[in-house]
Amino acid sequence: MSKIILTAQNISKQYRLGVVGTGTLSHDLNRWWASVRGKDDPYLKIGAENDRSKKAETDYVWALRDINFDVHDGDVLGIIGKNGAGKSTLLKILSRVTSPTTGSIKTKGRIASLLEVGTGFHPELTGRENIYLNGAILGMTKAEIKVKEEEIIDFSGCAMYIDTPVKRYSSGMRVRLAFAVAAHLEPDILVVDEVLAVGDAEFQKKAIGKMKDISGNDGRTVLFVSHNMAAVKSLCTRGIVLENGTSTFEGTAEESVDYYLSKDLKNDNLPIKERTDRTGNGKVKLINASLINKNGSRIESVISGEFLRVQLNVKVYEEVKSKFIIGLAIFDSNEVLKSMIVTDEIDVDMNTYLKRGHINIDIPSFDLRGGNYYLRVVLSEGSTNKPDQLDNIDKALEINVLPGDLYGIGRQNRSYNCSILRCEIN
Repeated sequence: MSKIILTAQNISKQYRLGVVGTGTLSHDLNRWWASVRGKDDPYLKIGAENDRSKKAETDYVWALRDINFDVHDGDVLGIIGKNGAGKSTLLKILSRVTSPTTGSIKTKGRIASLLEVGTGFHPELTGRENIYLNGAILGMTKAEIKVKEEEIIDFSGCAMYIDTPVKRYSSGMRVRLAFAVAAHLEPDILVVDEVLAVGDAEFQKKAIGKMKDISGNDGRTVLFVSHNMAAVKSLCTRGIVLENGTSTFEGTAEESVDYYLSKDLKNDNLPIKERTDRTGNGKVKLINASLINKNGSRIESVISGEFLRVQLNVKVYEEVKSKFIIGLAIFDSNEVLKSMIVTDEIDVDMNTYLKRGHINIDIPSFDLRGGNYYLRVVLSEGSTNKPDQLDNIDKALEINVLPGDLYGIGRQNRSYNCSILRCEIN
């Protein structure tokens, strides 16, 4: 088994809310007096959970609380969670940009961090000069940097502007150069925050390919924070899910993404069976609808191009004697129809499924681009015309589609509200 290269033990980070940074003079004196008497820090016993949707009831908040994990040599660890979950704070602690309030980090080897666009760059220096500056910050000697200089410039794609001050670079050029420096100076652990989203599609593909080379071919370790679930699945070997500053799940990358997407479910909507904004004669009614992934987990978000099952639970109030038909219509947020499934176009006897009370409609590849969509469910008898409709319920489900690597080429598709037609070029 590979050796442990990084260990996080009981990592917590407390911040003070308001315009004052870490505390006040009186609080610092209280901390000092407690330490002199051999007592615990009195402010460690207070502090709110890191839930930004709630009103604060104390001056202190725990951005992270009791985080524990090990990272093995060669692991690619994806750290995922909603905005404000504590991902960037954790990476800053792991990179020693800031220190934890409690707990400790133990590492073996050199860490290179890419936490924000242009971190460690001086705007008045040229790109070439910043390569040496940034390399020195990462702990490299001038001789080590010089060996990799031309390779870094070539990878960044900024050769034309390499002797131009960085202040004249676009944000995309800065992140290209910053990533090229961090990735080519051979750290034992590479820490990457959500900065690749700034780069274009071509550079994202190159960057992800480079991280795969770093972990796969070179056997080095990568810690990766991203909201791109397709990239996490393809790049990472393991994953950690953070929620309100605590670790709620740890497992394989696929398990972690599935868990994160399933936790995104909203429970505050009125259940379908209780909704009255529906039409139809009521012989059969939809009582529940769910989205299921290939692992059988209930989800609300799906990655573009992945398998999706729409599971419908129905209740029969009166026998259906004619052909039973299900229609699924998918609309975007502007209520424009984007895709449709109607079962009378499929040679399947849908009446047999009524007896068991639930129907699964499997979509091998959900080919809608990233965006928010709504599902209308229509249950009919004989035809899809309004007089024959048993139940018609709009916005039965909300579907959040995340951009994905639809064509399997290492690049995610763009986020437009439309379906994608798969094609072959010859």
